[in-house]
Amino acid sequence: MPRVGLTPDRIVAEAAAVADEGGLARLTLAAIAQRLGVALPSLYKHISGLDGVMRDLAVLGMRELGVRLARAAMGRSKGDALEAVAHAYRRFATERPGLYESTMRAPSATDEEHTAVSRDALDVAMAVMRSYGIDGGDAVHAIRIYRSAMHGFVAQEASGAFGMQESVDESYRLMIDLLDRALSSWHDPHR
Repeated sequence: MPRVGLTPDRIVAEAAAVADEGGLARLTLAAIAQRLGVALPSLYKHISGLDGVMRDLAVLGMRELGVRLARAAMGRSKGDALEAVAHAYRRFATERPGLYESTMRAPSATDEEHTAVSRDALDVAMAVMRSYGIDGGDAVHAIRIYRSAMHGFVAQEASGAFGMQESVDESYRLMIDLLDRALSSWHDPHR
C-alpha cells in the first residue's frame, strides 16, 4: 500500500527542494526517497522514473516562473515592464536555483501541459515586446536576446563569476537599461 501522503505532486515538490539545495545535476531518485523518508521502490508507484520527475520539474518551474513574470508585468509597459520582469526572473533564479535550471528544458512537441505553461511565460515576454511595437519574428529575436542576457547574468552570478567590488545589482540595472534602449530603437533604421 502506498505511504499516506505520497503523491506525484509531493514527490515533485521534494525533488524541487533537492535540486534547489544541490543543483539539478545532483538530483537522484535516491535523494528524493531519502528526503521523503521512503524506500526508493515506493516512488515508482507514483512516478515514471527520473526522466519523468525531470519533466514534471520543468512544468512546475515554468508554471512558477510564468506566474511570477505575469505578476511583475501586470499594468506595466516598455521599460517598466522590462525591468519588473527582469527582476522577477532574477529573483526566481536566485530563490529557486534548481527549479530555475529545470526551466531550460524545452517541451516535447507532444507534451501539451509543458507546452502550455511554457507558452504562458512566453506570452508575458511577447506582451513586453509588443509594448515596444515589436511583434512577429522580430519579437522572437528580441525575446531570445532578452532571455539570453538575463540567463547569462544569473548563471554567472550563481557560479560566483562576479568577483569585482562593483555592485552586481548596478550591473544588472545597467544591463536592463541597455536592453530598454535597444528595444526602444528597434525600428530605427540607423540602429
